[in-house]
Amino acid sequence: MDDGRPPDDVEPNKDQDKEGDGLDWLLEDGPEIAHVPMDTNVLLSRPSCDSLDNICSKAFSRERVFEAACQGDTDQLSGLLDYLMVNKKQLTSPEYTDQTNGKTALLKALLNLKDGKNATIEVLLDIAEKTGDLENLINASYTDPCYKGQTALHIAIERRSFDLVKLLVQKGADVQAKANGNFFQRKAGLGFYFGELPLSLAACTNQPDIVSFLMDNPYTRADLTDKDSQGNTTLHALVVIADNTTENTDMIERMYDEILIQHNKLHGKKVQLEAIENNQRLTPLKLAAKLGKIGLFRHILQREFTDEAMRPLSRKFTEWVYGPVHSSLYDLSSIDTNEEKSVLEIVVFGSDIPNRPEMLKIEPLRSLLEDKWDRYAAKLFLMNFLVYLVYLIIFTVVAVYRKEGQPPFAIEDVPLDYFRSLGEAISIFGAVWFFYKAITIFRRNPPNFRALYTDGFSDILFFLQATFLLLCAILYGCGWREYLSFLVFSLALAWINVLYYSRGYKQLGMYSVMMQRMILGDLLHFLCVYAVLLFGFSAAVVALIDDSFPDPGNTTNDTPAQGRMFDAEPFECKKPSFNDVGYTILELFKFTIGMGDLQFTDHVQYKEVFYILLILYIVLTYILLLNMLIALMGHTVERISEESENIWNLQRAFTILDMERTLPRCLTSKLYAGMSKMVCVKNEQDEERRFFRVEEMNWKQWRSDLGYIEEEDPGDRMMRPQPQPQPKDPTPGNRWGLSPLLERMRARRRQPQFSSNL
Repeated sequence: MDDGRPPDDVEPNKDQDKEGDGLDWLLEDGPEIAHVPMDTNVLLSRPSCDSLDNICSKAFSRERVFEAACQGDTDQLSGLLDYLMVNKKQLTSPEYTDQTNGKTALLKALLNLKDGKNATIEVLLDIAEKTGDLENLINASYTDPCYKGQTALHIAIERRSFDLVKLLVQKGADVQAKANGNFFQRKAGLGFYFGELPLSLAACTNQPDIVSFLMDNPYTRADLTDKDSQGNTTLHALVVIADNTTENTDMIERMYDEILIQHNKLHGKKVQLEAIENNQRLTPLKLAAKLGKIGLFRHILQREFTDEAMRPLSRKFTEWVYGPVHSSLYDLSSIDTNEEKSVLEIVVFGSDIPNRPEMLKIEPLRSLLEDKWDRYAAKLFLMNFLVYLVYLIIFTVVAVYRKEGQPPFAIEDVPLDYFRSLGEAISIFGAVWFFYKAITIFRRNPPNFRALYTDGFSDILFFLQATFLLLCAILYGCGWREYLSFLVFSLALAWINVLYYSRGYKQLGMYSVMMQRMILGDLLHFLCVYAVLLFGFSAAVVALIDDSFPDPGNTTNDTPAQGRMFDAEPFECKKPSFNDVGYTILELFKFTIGMGDLQFTDHVQYKEVFYILLILYIVLTYILLLNMLIALMGHTVERISEESENIWNLQRAFTILDMERTLPRCLTSKLYAGMSKMVCVKNEQDEERRFFRVEEMNWKQWRSDLGYIEEEDPGDRMMRPQPQPQPKDPTPGNRWGLSPLLERMRARRRQPQFSSNL
């Protein structure tokens, strides 16, 4: 993609092509395009003799113009204008454009700045203006798939040259040009995503002076509502490049706020930048939640401007302050579940989102979930637990007092049989409900091993419980006695699933989380190693067994032993042999837990070898692995104690929102309307904003640093029941038609100060 490429008329080396016809296809990776530098001064091939003659001649070839632009030598461009006028050519003509990538002399000059300057840039712009090609030259972009769409303005911003940016915009550069090559796409490997637009590039590279100029200049202003190929605006791009480090987060927060403030000064409230959605229907706030950008996510939720003109941009308002106690109002737009695809649902149900448990500790999410739990979720959860307990008792009684014999059984005309049939129907109906609910959850959040660490596996256990019981019903209807095996598995899982309801209580919930983490971590690793040792030593012991010895366990009586019969045919009771690998595995497992039996050593051929194997097995499993497991579990408990509380809080939040979804819409609307901590405000467009009141303790930020609403006697108002605030009719002179609560703040600020002389 440089000037060192040979002309198109040079014939390629045929010998090299023949060599490449061998096994080179084995090394091909497919259609992936390798990223090459935008500019290089290294010749990739030797120029032909004709090219050398052109460079040495007085004619202005592409190589000669590019060389002058690269070196910043204006003397070499002397006479170029006359040459172009005589030959009726322009700087964007094919003769002066790199056909491999679309690079022009202006792009070449911008890529070779020295101390932020290149004298040939103004010369090239002057020549293009006189030849009537200025607009085409300035907005010419790369055409190769890697850097497609990148213009001179992008390069000037990337090189951090404010003067050149002003010059290009003044000359007519397109401020909405989009660099959408592979290098500028998300998840493209080696590359940098910045939102494709020049304004997004300036914002993502921390150049506030260029951002301010592009938004407000006398030539062409950048449109902040414009989107890239993924539907992301500049604010979305800032969210994407955030990486949760302190330095990066501080930079992104400052740039984010500056864009909002300047846009509000220029356009007011006509366009809600933070309400614009990308192709995934995500606003910047929702995108921050989706990507787990916890630093920027916290900043957006708790953004508060003390300047009067900028207060409409705040998502947090300090209602009153008394010492370290702060009563704050948080904007619930895009947060609560009364809106589609809310922030709460994204965070709680997004199993692939990092930092989910920590994000739920941020206000107002934490207090909002606590309020939901205290007002109605705890009562619904207790009711669900009692219903499940009744169902479990019915299921247990039906399973224990089942009929013996060949299924299916006819319903006898006795009350007890009717009750049994009713219990079976209830059990099957419950299984269908659990199966449907589990499938719904799996469709919303497909299970993966990583999510099990935070979400737990209770949904999987409920799914298995329902599946086993439904299979049991099918086998029962088909007349197979094997239905009993599925029945007992379902019954065991049903009792295990009682632990799901421990998440309603903090201590039990944290204990359950620790159990799940140990099962998925320490115990799973232990079982993987133990299974290898157990099977290996079992196979070795079976190989030592000698079948020539008579089995003392065999009965001398010719009459076979009789066991429990399901039909008329008897069956023989045979003692298991150690030739069976399964039985040997069971016996060695007993050694692991200290219940081993050495009687079977009479059947081995070489007892010394057997004792060596047995000692090694006991040392590796009973002494080493089990003690390592105990030590690791103790370390895990200490390490994840605080983390378990966050995960329990996440699981409880999952339960709260899951119960909300099962409620009728009319009931949920009443629950939202009855929130005692809710404040409703309408702006001048008659659009309602819902705020949630949170009382916080802040020992670092005092009232002198805050813009607060109420000043005197906040507790007096809290002790009296407050009527629901009625929105006032908007007046032409007000920025917001706020409720009386926020209007008092404005009145207090406009109140003149009187002094009394004593």
